[in-house]
Amino acid sequence: MRPLSLSILTCVLALPAFAQEAADAVAPEAATTGAFASTSPAAQMALAKKAAGEEVIADNWMIAAANPLAVEAGAEILRAGGTAADAMVAVQVVLGLVEPQSSGLGGGAFLVWYDANSGELTTLDARETAPLAATPRLFQDEAGEPLKFYDAVVGGRSVGTPGTPALLQEAHRRWGRANWPSLFTTATQLAQDGFTVSPRLAQLVEGGAERLARFPDTAAYFLPEGEPIAVGTTLKNPAYAQTLQTLARQGADGFYTGPLAGKIVDTVQNAPGNPGVLSATDLAIYQVKERAPACASYRSFEICGMGPPSSGALTVGQILGMLGQYDLATLGADDPESWRLIGDASRLAFADRGRYMADSDFVPMPDLVDPAYLTERAKLLAGDDALPEVAPGTPSFDHALNWADDASLELPSTSHISIVDGYGNALSMTTTIENAFGSRLMVGGFLLNNELTDFSFRSHRDGVPIANRLEPGKRPRSSMAPTIVMQEGKPVLVIGSPGGSRIIGYVAKSIIAWADWDMPLQQALSLPHLVNRFGTYDVEEGTGAAELTPALTELGYEVNARALTSGLHAIEIGDQLKGAADPRREGIALGE
Repeated sequence: MRPLSLSILTCVLALPAFAQEAADAVAPEAATTGAFASTSPAAQMALAKKAAGEEVIADNWMIAAANPLAVEAGAEILRAGGTAADAMVAVQVVLGLVEPQSSGLGGGAFLVWYDANSGELTTLDARETAPLAATPRLFQDEAGEPLKFYDAVVGGRSVGTPGTPALLQEAHRRWGRANWPSLFTTATQLAQDGFTVSPRLAQLVEGGAERLARFPDTAAYFLPEGEPIAVGTTLKNPAYAQTLQTLARQGADGFYTGPLAGKIVDTVQNAPGNPGVLSATDLAIYQVKERAPACASYRSFEICGMGPPSSGALTVGQILGMLGQYDLATLGADDPESWRLIGDASRLAFADRGRYMADSDFVPMPDLVDPAYLTERAKLLAGDDALPEVAPGTPSFDHALNWADDASLELPSTSHISIVDGYGNALSMTTTIENAFGSRLMVGGFLLNNELTDFSFRSHRDGVPIANRLEPGKRPRSSMAPTIVMQEGKPVLVIGSPGGSRIIGYVAKSIIAWADWDMPLQQALSLPHLVNRFGTYDVEEGTGAAELTPALTELGYEVNARALTSGLHAIEIGDQLKGAADPRREGIALGE
């Protein structure tokens, strides 16, 4: 068997486009590698370092994100003395142009911020909200049965109130130094003059062409003259340039009120065949919420991230909190016993996630990362074989724990941004429109999300309510896990990933590889994936992970080799900054 820690990620070279699979096995975004046009020599060097398995090293600042054009836009802001919050705005608005399938103004995000002056962590929740007119039966047919997933997704029904524009403004208000309009300059120019279509975008458009073709504005942009946009062509988006100019002049108010808001509402409510209920009032009342960070202890570290409505930090924290009782360092990355412990800890955490985790403004929640509770749960891992079954635990709680298990599907079309600026501030932000190309509805040059399908399509099971059921004004549960790892009160690692509910496994694995197995950061991100959420062990096809199949089968697992297309972006903070980007996608780390 090839050592897992040294396996070549051959699976990233050629993967199939979207496959029509059932339930939570819907295919992820395809992986992409290769040359990337229209980037600077510094970006080309960063791509070469990633291909060689090396970190990017810097002394002053670092940024890692999913597209070189976006990274360069953020780097320009940092070079000019901007903060990580300033750079994030520039990165996000370029990502919305060059990587529209994953995130953008029509979606939402979670942001974790470490402030170098105060030494405090802040988390901002810009998750989409359910419209006030939405009901728990929005995704059910007349008989009360759940709709098929894509019948719910494509069109206006799935669109929640976007949060990303409000987050951009709020982060800049709190922590920005740069002039607000200047943060839109690069993206506006790229939209007006055009950008070179990357292999990834072209591949995803081709794979999703049938659904993109259903709406005239979307089809005209992605399928000009009826054909998918091709690699290497120049794609212009004047409508997006106009939207960015509106934001630059008017701030987020230009999105949530006025003509653009009217176009969004009209597009959603009049979507052919599948209209939605988003209203002008929903847009006008949207607010970003500051929430307390969710932190869990692991070894000498505190693993901190976004609490509910994200399940990311809590579930990562549960996994690591249980594993803290076991010596993974001695076992190492190649020992199947390590993966038995990791896999079953994940299964136990996902059982709690499905029962208890939801928007805490609507659902009271127990302390799921209480060390005493996790110590008891960890005792279930003490055997020699895979757990035959798992069930939610019974954490201490001052309310009745009468919730049914969840029935929701979360897909992996998302993006992650990690930034450390010259002032010592650190930012971890995961941003999404949910499914690839979201609802497929396009307004003002950007796509609208389908985040409402992250709610459970069922509201009850056998008369028992589901915590993550849809309710007016509620924010759907997410697995996004923007993370800042702290040690002795200082940030030492900034990390996150796209990947639907597998985000949790990608982030936990990478932290273990870095913290327990002493892997350099790029190697930790490149390490082949093994993810177990609900019993079946997903192993990354074409890598050393797949070669663990016989051992995992002998331990009692059903094993499925498949594409696991994470998009990890991370920065290690020490005497120098070390940046790394996932080889499965087009992103880079860049610093000076």
